[in-house]
Amino acid sequence: MAIVRTNGIDLAYDCFGDEAGEALLLIAGLGTQMIRWTVPFCEALAARGYRVIRFDNRDSGHSTHFHQCAPPDFGALAAALMAGRRPDVPYTLHDMAADAIGLLDALAIDRAHVVGRSMGGMIAQIMASDHPERVLSLTSIMASTGNPMLPQAAPDVMALMMRPAPDPVSDEAGLIAHKLAFARRIAGNGHPFDEDTHRLLIMEETRRAYDPGGSARQIAAMAVTGDRRPRLATISAPTLVVHGADDPLILPACGRDTAASIPDADLMLIDGMGHDLPPALDSMVIEAIDQTAGRSFPLRTFGRRNRS
Repeated sequence: MAIVRTNGIDLAYDCFGDEAGEALLLIAGLGTQMIRWTVPFCEALAARGYRVIRFDNRDSGHSTHFHQCAPPDFGALAAALMAGRRPDVPYTLHDMAADAIGLLDALAIDRAHVVGRSMGGMIAQIMASDHPERVLSLTSIMASTGNPMLPQAAPDVMALMMRPAPDPVSDEAGLIAHKLAFARRIAGNGHPFDEDTHRLLIMEETRRAYDPGGSARQIAAMAVTGDRRPRLATISAPTLVVHGADDPLILPACGRDTAASIPDADLMLIDGMGHDLPPALDSMVIEAIDQTAGRSFPLRTFGRRNRS
């Protein structure tokens, strides 16, 4: 793991594969860390010739945390939005997209294939719309457009996500059980829920950096960013939208709306997939990412790979 200073913050990142390969940037989701992009997933992409980069978003992992900013009052946030006012929040998804662009700058990468999951997919969308010269291809996984007319998650899902969690210092087992319950609820039915693997990942993230205030600030960043469909309509990079047909958190309609909002986007709706990426789907998703990257071939001006 390494640290770069960019956009006024520190970003933690690591890389896989040949530095001469085309860059492929992986962006993590809400309240999660770069390790959600597992080492086998990253290595499998690197084996296809990419320089794979994963990083911790601001307010997560080993990147800068905004501890000086109190967690948002969600009631006041919702009231302001309903009244048409712009709430005062520490940052938005546009700032987080600027972080990712800054990371590419720090690594002297002109253009990259960009892959994001959940909130990371929304950040990736903003990169492709606002910085088209930097994005070779876009893969948006289990994300949405900010369209206020889309259906929302079921109340029990939202309750599980928003309920207070036990303190890991005094009750690590309770925190793990809390997070496992949510992970199980949002998982799809197409593949067995691997409780041991989820437990290990939750423990690693908790011990690496636990900050519920950071997750709350990221939720606020998503809430104020608003409807991105007009921006999505300007995206010119080859685009793949991946979504679980059983996603109970960001519903399949959100994936369909994303694909419909981006010109010529491909939609990959996966039966049995929820709001997660089980290892059994790695090969399928990696192949689709690689095929989407291949569609950018005529746009490339450097580092061409032999795709025969």
